[in-house]
Amino acid sequence: MSKMKKTGTAIVSASLALTMLAACGSNSGKSADSGKNQEPQKPSQQQPVQEKPPEPKTITIYAINGDTEESFNLRFGDAIRKKFPHYTLNYIRNSSGNTLADMVASGRKYDITYHAIGFYENFVKPFGLEYDMTELIKKHGVDLNRFEQTSIEAIKQVGNGKIYSIPVYGNNLILYYNKAIFDKFGVAYPKDGMTWDEVFDISRKLTREDGGVQYYGIAFNPTFTIRMNQMSIPNANVEANTPTINTDERWKKFFDQYFVGWRNALGGGNFEKAPDQVMFLKDKNVGMSVYLSSVITISPEYRDFDWDMVALPSLKDNPGVGSQINSINFGIASNSDNKDDAMIILKFLTSDEHQATLSKTGVMPVLKDESIRKMLGSESAYKGKNFQAIFYNKPAPIPPKALYDSNMVSTYAKHGMQVFQGTVDVNTALRNAEEEAKQVIADYLKTYSGK
Repeated sequence: MSKMKKTGTAIVSASLALTMLAACGSNSGKSADSGKNQEPQKPSQQQPVQEKPPEPKTITIYAINGDTEESFNLRFGDAIRKKFPHYTLNYIRNSSGNTLADMVASGRKYDITYHAIGFYENFVKPFGLEYDMTELIKKHGVDLNRFEQTSIEAIKQVGNGKIYSIPVYGNNLILYYNKAIFDKFGVAYPKDGMTWDEVFDISRKLTREDGGVQYYGIAFNPTFTIRMNQMSIPNANVEANTPTINTDERWKKFFDQYFVGWRNALGGGNFEKAPDQVMFLKDKNVGMSVYLSSVITISPEYRDFDWDMVALPSLKDNPGVGSQINSINFGIASNSDNKDDAMIILKFLTSDEHQATLSKTGVMPVLKDESIRKMLGSESAYKGKNFQAIFYNKPAPIPPKALYDSNMVSTYAKHGMQVFQGTVDVNTALRNAEEEAKQVIADYLKTYSGK
């Protein structure tokens, strides 16, 4: 862990004049010395007492998502230090020896949790580290009406009305494409507003072998595709604690659309390895990739080739709706000794000032302000790219999330990939996923019952 630079704050003191000399003698003929019995005149105006400078403090941020310190500093840390030089930041990543269980067992505290919606609750609630920030939000004047509302509603839902975190930046799914591959095969670039059927047709034109290299039309990340699904299907019935994978009929449509559709868009057949984001960035043999909108700010590989992006294709029966927003949130730990200081930092990170800074670098802001959204990418290394594709679609509503939501996502993704690989049919995959998901829920509830 790199050592944070600690910035001291100079303490300036001011003194006030406390007395004045008495006025000169009166007409009674008494000397000036006789004025000692007269009341001294009060100063006409006192200088204001300068407030005591802020107390230096160390604020500890715990990153559940394992984000690197470099990435954190780029988006938040450097700006926090500049704005509040009296704060020293201590950054801890969720890793071996630094899991939440390790932190709790050793009595180590932290102030701010850094996480994605759905992960926070899964990690902190079993340890009682969630904290309702409602009163602090009111105290520090943070107006939640300024935020994109699907993320706020999701936070309130998972907290049963309590607010355990607030968004600091957003992520949705968009379609990246490699211009060189399109040019090589004479295929027109994708556009905003396309349907999946249109994009899958493009994929078939790009999927071919040429010069000993196998090219693939499109790559997906199955985990993100499920977690942020455009159909807003919940992964579990949060009241009954049961999986929805084989009871909500939309899942069959989802598996047919994405896993069967993806395989067919690559020419059918069986696939031991699916084309993915790594192949898109490094091997450069994938024409299009569905991935997170913020990845360009942390993946230097995007500097190595000519690419652009368009809005996520929509379903024919639900045009203009994109993925759910996977907000990245900061929450205050229940055992923090610096709750007000943490809230001061969160207010700054969600201010117009810092959200505009994030937007300019290409990070999706969480505010609805159109002037801030229009700044997106204007000062990034990729200025001129189609950044407004990120806001082209209306975000899909975020369905209710259970504490074990992330466990459901990984389970469903595993069985979806079996469909893609051609080893099972959709109906079999849904049944198998349901059985495994039931056990996952039972194990989770048993492990964390009473906590």
